[in-house]
Amino acid sequence: MKKRGLLQHALAETIASMGHTDLLVIADAGLPVPPGVPCIDLAVRCGLPPMLDVTRAVADELEVEEITVADELLARDEALPAGLRELFPEARFRHVTHEELKRVSALARAVVRTGECTPYHNVILTSGVTF
Repeated sequence: MKKRGLLQHALAETIASMGHTDLLVIADAGLPVPPGVPCIDLAVRCGLPPMLDVTRAVADELEVEEITVADELLARDEALPAGLRELFPEARFRHVTHEELKRVSALARAVVRTGECTPYHNVILTSGVTF
């Protein structure tokens, strides 16, 4: 049995398979998963697990060069963008419309569905390189 790090096998496998500029979406419970994109469904119930907690676990495993959130999130919430910047201080931060975020999600290696029930609590992580 694995002792530390990500224990959820599909999420650990996805991250291990990612290369430079691959995308991983960590989503609230309501974000639609585009056809053909694998969904790693972690949702247990509304609020469990929180999106930021899942992102924090991923941050320990994935080198991230860019984070993308929706404009609508920035208009409603200051805490989540600040938390994301804290997790990925070296990453570029960009924002797009929620509709664009959903379109770009179709290019992701996977969408990780959390139990987050707060609107617009979604992030696209762009994989970086460690060298």
